[in-house]
Amino acid sequence: MSLQDLSTINIIFSVEDKILIKSLHLNGYTAKRFTGECPEKGWTKSGVNRLLKKLQDTGTGTVDRRPGSGRPSSARTEKNVETVNDLVFSQEDKPQTHRTVREISPETGIHQLSVSRIICKDLCLKCFKRRRAQELTDANCAARTKRAKLIYLVSPHQYELVQPRG
Repeated sequence: MSLQDLSTINIIFSVEDKILIKSLHLNGYTAKRFTGECPEKGWTKSGVNRLLKKLQDTGTGTVDRRPGSGRPSSARTEKNVETVNDLVFSQEDKPQTHRTVREISPETGIHQLSVSRIICKDLCLKCFKRRRAQELTDANCAARTKRAKLIYLVSPHQYELVQPRG
């Protein structure tokens, strides 16, 4: 391994290491002293200095990530949550009608998975897939009634006979 390879290696400090370095640095430890006293950790002086600088830059001295770092949320914004909320709750006055995630997605321009996340995580609702209900014909009703009567005749003590609707 060459010297150039060593300079590009990123040292990953565990949370425990970060807490240890932070507390000992407050007691006067320097990067050189850390690398000398903990050779089994494989820390480099520049790596420890980079961590100490990061701890000073955050201001609070925490070992967590900087606030605002990371990929910004683009789909679950307040505006998108409100748009999906309006579409989901627009069916309250019309029972038995609702929009599916697939129908809401093109209307809003938000990806289906993002719409599902908004409904589940932000609105605390559950997404159900719409299923068609079976429509019973008069012949189906008659056949069911006939079978129910046969079952009742076989063991009447277990079942209660109910008159069919309409």
